[in-house]
Amino acid sequence: MSTSDTQKIRELLTTYEHSLNTSDAALAASCYTSDGVFMPTTLPTSSGADLETAYAGIFEMIALDIKFTFDEIVVAEGGYAFALTSSSGTQTVLAPGVTNSESNREIFILRVEDGDWKIARYMFNKSE
Repeated sequence: MSTSDTQKIRELLTTYEHSLNTSDAALAASCYTSDGVFMPTTLPTSSGADLETAYAGIFEMIALDIKFTFDEIVVAEGGYAFALTSSSGTQTVLAPGVTNSESNREIFILRVEDGDWKIARYMFNKSE
C-alpha cells in the first residue's frame, strides 16, 4: 500500500465530507467516478450523471454537520481501494428545523480515474 495513495484517498473523502457539511451537490458529485454509484439508506440508488441531482434533492431536505473517522483504508491492485469509515454529528431536517444526532457506518469503494482517486461505489447505514 502506498502512503501517497492512502493520503490521496483521505484527502478525497475529506473533500466529500466538506461537500456534505456545506450542502454542495456539485462538489459531492465531483468526488465520484463518471459511473459512480450512490446507495443511501431509505433513498433510491443514483449513478453517473444523476448524482448531482440526487445530492441536490437530499440537501433540500437536510443539512449535515458530520465528521468522518477513518477505520480502514486498503489499496488493492489495479487501481482499486476501499475505505471503511464511521461518522457522527448532527442532521437538521430543514422543513421543521429539527436537529437530531446522526451516526453512520460507511463503505467507499474507490477507483483511479484520470489519475485521481474517486468514489466508485458508496453505501452507508445507521450505526444506532
